Amino acid sequence: MNKHSNFIALPLLLIAFIFTIISCSNNQENSTSFRKLSIGSELDSLNGVKVYYNESFSNTSGRNVTSDGYNLGLKYQCVEFVKRYYFEHYNHKMPNAWGNAKDFFLKKLKDGQLNHDRGLIQCKNGSKFKPEVGNIVVFDGSMFNRYGHVAIISKVSENEIEVIQQNCGTSARVDYPLIHKNSGFTIKESRILGWLKMR
Repeated sequence: MNKHSNFIALPLLLIAFIFTIISCSNNQENSTSFRKLSIGSELDSLNGVKVYYNESFSNTSGRNVTSDGYNLGLKYQCVEFVKRYYFEHYNHKMPNAWGNAKDFFLKKLKDGQLNHDRGLIQCKNGSKFKPEVGNIVVFDGSMFNRYGHVAIISKVSENEIEVIQQNCGTSARVDYPLIHKNSGFTIKESRILGWLKMR
């Protein structure tokens, strides 16, 4: 490298260093909050039902069971939050208290039929029934997560839904586009099988 190259490179390095210092100071509060999180820390809540931090997708911290023995699921997996939300907010117990997230959706059922395992109406992605706040969104398994995923719809607009979920890192809420076409509603995410709602 010649002297001319050094003359140009040094100011560029100085600018990059200053930018890094500013970025770190702006994010200090967020990174400090992240460092304080431990498994079981509260991340968010919906209608008073808390979402807990789980650190890693594979972590489990024992089984959460109600005082009368109803199985809510493994702490702090996605299923545990969804079942705890339905139990605490709706006083709803699922007839089948077991199964992985993707098992919440029975592919053989037609749109709008009763899912007897969950005691809820099942809507396929593309349903005539518009998703509503409180519905359970069910994601199919994938190569990286064969168990699937479940979340609760926390907001709905004309062209978007927001879900609240557990066991998805440090952010509990995610938005997905909602498309209304040919008398059907589709949440635009390829793994979403559909949603479940109260009767």
